[in-house]
Amino acid sequence: MGRLIVLDGLDGCGKSTQGERVKAALEERGERVKLISFPDYDQPSSTLVKMYLGGAFSQNPDDVNAYAAGSFYAVDRYASYVQFWKGDYEAGATILATRYATSNAIHQMGKLPKSEWENYLRWIEDYEYHKLALPAPDLTLYLEMDRAISERLLSVRYHGDESKRDIHEKNRRYLDQCRQTADFAARYWNWKRIRCDDGVDPLPIEAVTEAILRAIDSSL
Repeated sequence: MGRLIVLDGLDGCGKSTQGERVKAALEERGERVKLISFPDYDQPSSTLVKMYLGGAFSQNPDDVNAYAAGSFYAVDRYASYVQFWKGDYEAGATILATRYATSNAIHQMGKLPKSEWENYLRWIEDYEYHKLALPAPDLTLYLEMDRAISERLLSVRYHGDESKRDIHEKNRRYLDQCRQTADFAARYWNWKRIRCDDGVDPLPIEAVTEAILRAIDSSL
């Protein structure tokens, strides 16, 4: 078997950028790396995710049951695994994922009372890693960025056009809650935290990449 490394964090923290950079760095070392990203918007397996994020079920994400929404994303991951990367993983490749089952903890768990959060994390483990038989991460790296800074980066991404945001990105209260759920999941699952800002501005992209590589080297 190979190894599965997950980069996760709040919207706007730089997961996609760092995924590409870390993949290139690991390949320079001679590793065989496959970069995957979720949701897999190019595939029909993401249809329910796109409907959910587009507001087909409600414009308020809290109105969509945490277990139902979590299942939308889980099925997309299952389809991706079986079709596109199971063979590479079983052949010993390093799989580098931007978002994974960990994202359900960040983005769905906050819909539930805090007293139910541990149960939701146990449900993720049982449903995705046992019942769906998806690989569990060997290492999860939490790209931690101040919400105000990531909010600025999201605005730049969409060139100030608020209509391009999905129902998660439009809801500031929801995004603030995701900070709390991410912290809770990071403690529960012992994620490695990678600081991505200095409290005022994002850290240089190169510095974050170096921190991620150090964390991988020290953990795996």
